[in-house]
Amino acid sequence: MCVFCKILSGEIPGAKIYEDEYCIAILDISQTTKGHTLVIPKRHVEKIFDLNEKECAAIMKACRYVSNKLKEKLGIESVNLLNNSGNLAGQVVMHFHMHVIPRYVNDKFKVIQPSNEPDFNELNNLKNLLNS
Repeated sequence: MCVFCKILSGEIPGAKIYEDEYCIAILDISQTTKGHTLVIPKRHVEKIFDLNEKECAAIMKACRYVSNKLKEKLGIESVNLLNNSGNLAGQVVMHFHMHVIPRYVNDKFKVIQPSNEPDFNELNNLKNLLNS
């Protein structure tokens, strides 16, 4: 049983701040920044590909709720929503979860965003492939 399933079953504690029929939100024990929260589906699924539509909707609703609660209680103005689905993406716990990471001035958390020159021909080819 994975660590998130153990939290969901009550076998180990979790600092829950939200719950609905499909998911829970708990404070991340690592606290990358103050208020860092994980939104976790109640059903054990590994990756985003495995979620059903109701779970997806519930997870995004929970992310919005948590983000607004962090804004209200901690005064944040910015947030990162982050998911690592699969080994190549850096997933460590193999139970889907969405990170809600509040952002603060000088918080030292970095999201890598490459700055490649756009190749509009390649983008057009990819668009055509994905729309076929």
